[in-house]
Amino acid sequence: MATFVGSPYWVRLRSIGEITLAHPPVLCQCSRRRLRSIAVPLPRRGFAVSASASAYAASDGQVRVRFAPSPTGNLHVGGARTALFNYLFARSKGGKFVLRIEDTDLERSTKESEEAMLQDLSWLGLDWDEGPGIGGDFGPYRQSERNSLYKEHAQKLLESGHVYRCFCSNEELEKMKEIAKLKQLPPVYTGRWATASEEELQEELAKGTPFTYRFRVPKEGSLKISDLIRGEVSWNLDTLGDFVIMRSNGQPVYNFCVTVDDATMAISHVIRAEEHLPNTLRQALIYKALGFPMPYFAHVSLILAPDRSKLSKRHGATSVGQFREMGYLPQAMVNYLALLGWGDGTENEFFTLEQLVEKFTIERVNKSGAIFDSTKLRWMNGQHLGAIPSEALTKLIGQRWKNTGTLKDSDGPFVDEAVQLLKDGIDLITDSDKALTNLLAYPLHATLTSSEGKVIVEDKLPEVSASLVAAYDSGELVGALEEGHTGWQKWVKGFGKSLKRKGKSLFMPLRVLLTGKLHGPDMGASVLLLYKAGKYDVVAPEAGFITLDERFNMLKQVDWESFNQDQTQLEPAATLSN
Repeated sequence: MATFVGSPYWVRLRSIGEITLAHPPVLCQCSRRRLRSIAVPLPRRGFAVSASASAYAASDGQVRVRFAPSPTGNLHVGGARTALFNYLFARSKGGKFVLRIEDTDLERSTKESEEAMLQDLSWLGLDWDEGPGIGGDFGPYRQSERNSLYKEHAQKLLESGHVYRCFCSNEELEKMKEIAKLKQLPPVYTGRWATASEEELQEELAKGTPFTYRFRVPKEGSLKISDLIRGEVSWNLDTLGDFVIMRSNGQPVYNFCVTVDDATMAISHVIRAEEHLPNTLRQALIYKALGFPMPYFAHVSLILAPDRSKLSKRHGATSVGQFREMGYLPQAMVNYLALLGWGDGTENEFFTLEQLVEKFTIERVNKSGAIFDSTKLRWMNGQHLGAIPSEALTKLIGQRWKNTGTLKDSDGPFVDEAVQLLKDGIDLITDSDKALTNLLAYPLHATLTSSEGKVIVEDKLPEVSASLVAAYDSGELVGALEEGHTGWQKWVKGFGKSLKRKGKSLFMPLRVLLTGKLHGPDMGASVLLLYKAGKYDVVAPEAGFITLDERFNMLKQVDWESFNQDQTQLEPAATLSN
């Protein structure tokens, strides 16, 4: 319940909605062609209205919510979370999720931005029931296409006396602000044209003086609303002043558009960011002046950076499109965004969109700011990635490898085995790029000249290399690789016996010589994949893959004596081979 309490100077005796609303002017019809405003002083009185109507919804009682982005940039994660909460609330109540484009800022709004936002919402799986591309009974769904509706309602307010024409110039308005500042008062409009006579109005109109439409605001009192998330919130009316609803160029102001749109689209619940909370005061006044029932309001907290400042570009990626390009999954983004200010009361952190619809309640949305933790988002994405069925994951990563120009084909035995080998080290789809290129790379020289590599070299690595080259040239190693994993294990065991080596003293030299690296996924599986990559020619030429044949030719040309000399400046192998 929202209550206005105060003593306005003028009272307009007319029943609006449920109550008799105190309001500045009284109108009388002096002729059929002209209405004249007569200011009649009456005793001061207070009044009350409902800002979150006790049982308001669409005419059929259906819950209707809306997400109304401005197409002036990318879809921020904060906006995406607001859209998600609206979507979840609508779906959990069997209601409608409406998408409305607020593109009245003609200079900054672009079609490209609108299309990108629609794409991002679709990618997240937040399908709207009414809006662009779908239509509906309450359209049009772009504000730029609703100007006639705004003008119609502005005219109603003018005729009813709730608004008046203001002919103040920018210079006059600035002077008012300066005077208010000197008097240490709020910078509100002083009402220069609120009580102008009909003769004064007609004189300015005859001169063609530009004018705005200003809404008459009671000079005293306060407004209290019951917010579904934040509880009771109140404002003093004397801090507001008469505000503009239509600019001198005929363009409607944001708060007027939003109120008319929400009312005429039968929006039952307005769920939006807390930065819109101050707008509620102006919108509540407009709702009642037009005789519209008001929706419930729920203002969601801001998403904060780790330093508790408002999340912005300086903190890294902030738009849904950026996270998509970085390789994040839509289901992981939805899951993480839902947890920024909401929880189901258990320790569970993993939800599908369907589970969120089942669990979501507006009562469990926290009014405190939520910290955006990119490390946790990455971890959560890895968990969702691991939950994808093997066949679907292989298809997803295989297509990625082909699209990036690493592989010639997106499927086949090599892709199947490579995904199974590398998937545990992949948190993002884009991680698969580095995982595969690392597997295919052969940074032998960098590893041998590193501080860790020196230890391996000094453990008679040249002797192991010579035996390995001989095994390859004889066809013994190739024959083992043809037999698969069993053949490889059998060959390694025999090769170790011939060198009287086992464990780390056997596997570390073999890993360095065959993969060029000190660390990596299972060596046997890696070597088998490298062999198949060369045999079946699956790697694109631009990937720079060095086949086993080429690796052994390189080993034959290594000047081992040079590595036995003291190395003065050795770098860690991890920085060179990863």
